[in-house]
Amino acid sequence: MTKLQAMTEGGARLGWIKGQLEKMVQAGVTPLEIDAECFRLIKEGGDKPNFSMEPGYKHSTCINVNEGMVHGIPGKTPFKKGDVVKVDLGLMHEGFHLDSSITVAIPPVKPEVARFLEVSQRSLAAAIFMANPGNTVYDLGLAMQTVVEAEGYNVVRDLTGHGIGRKLHMEPYIPCFADKSSKKDILAVDQTVAIEAMVSMGDYHLVEDTDGWTLSTQDGSITAMYEETVYITAQGPKILTATNKRKL
Repeated sequence: MTKLQAMTEGGARLGWIKGQLEKMVQAGVTPLEIDAECFRLIKEGGDKPNFSMEPGYKHSTCINVNEGMVHGIPGKTPFKKGDVVKVDLGLMHEGFHLDSSITVAIPPVKPEVARFLEVSQRSLAAAIFMANPGNTVYDLGLAMQTVVEAEGYNVVRDLTGHGIGRKLHMEPYIPCFADKSSKKDILAVDQTVAIEAMVSMGDYHLVEDTDGWTLSTQDGSITAMYEETVYITAQGPKILTATNKRKL
């Protein structure tokens, strides 16, 4: 099985699981319940939950609520109405890693939050559109930053997307902003990248929680995170982890 075959199949599986977890994000459900279902679905498909393969981490997801940005450890506190929940998940299929995340707002959703999430999704789409051979990582970051800042929000500076394949985290690292140092990273055919739009309604500075993992906004503002694993073809980007309704 080629890299493209394995990652296409693995991405479709992850996209289906992501869709199942999205439906679970409701008031009264706990992050641990989401995590357990993710673990079950990945194992049921014969794959490995790659987040749990990271040193010191035992869960299949990272789940963050409201001001939480990334690396949130799934806990027992139930979601509440109005919460903005980020579910980050990944798996390894046939030796190749896939990574994706989604943000879900639990009704009732304030209009300003709905607008914020729409802009955040649009910033990821803009970056993926630029993921063509010959373009640079700088082009992806510039695309995200331009969309987000035009609407009065901020992209995170302390975290990045990343290359992905035989390892979960590989070069190049993909900032959400126009980092001039990333102009040297030229995208090529057959490359796979995990592009992450990490956005704050307020200030972009983050602070680490006492658990040693969770990073949240310093000012307590709401965050969003949307991520897809993308394969770069001669004709342009192919999203491997899009949410889908069909189980493989």
